[in-house]
Amino acid sequence: MHKVQKDTSTLRPSSLRQAQGEAGQASSVRDWKKVLSPEQYQVLREKGTEAPFSGKYVNMKEDGTYSCSGCGTELFSSDTKFESGSGWPSFYDVSNSKAVELHEDNNHGMSRVEVVCKNCGGHLGHVFDDGPADKTGKRYCINSCALEFSRNSGK
Repeated sequence: MHKVQKDTSTLRPSSLRQAQGEAGQASSVRDWKKVLSPEQYQVLREKGTEAPFSGKYVNMKEDGTYSCSGCGTELFSSDTKFESGSGWPSFYDVSNSKAVELHEDNNHGMSRVEVVCKNCGGHLGHVFDDGPADKTGKRYCINSCALEFSRNSGK
């Protein structure tokens, strides 16, 4: 189980990929803007949200893994993806609990729990307690543009 941390500060810029694709740390807004699309930058670095039902993975049914589009860290598996009707890809669990951090988020007049990539600090979405009761009871509501999908080989 993840411990929720109080942290509404701006995201720290640290990524495993730079504009040239070299291993290292993205250290500036300029670096992030070189490796991310404008929408990815707005979501991952500025804690934005894509419009509901607009993301490329909302209706994805293929077997595979979902990684952070900022740094490539594996975050979710298609095995835990479910249709929530929320308009964003939803998962009832992460594939590696050490890959994400949960932060208290009281912005926009709401009390929520933010999901952040532990490796690069990218904002992924939020987690709610209205997921499948027969699983974890959690719904990780994640922005499609914060994810990259890789099909499982041999399927």
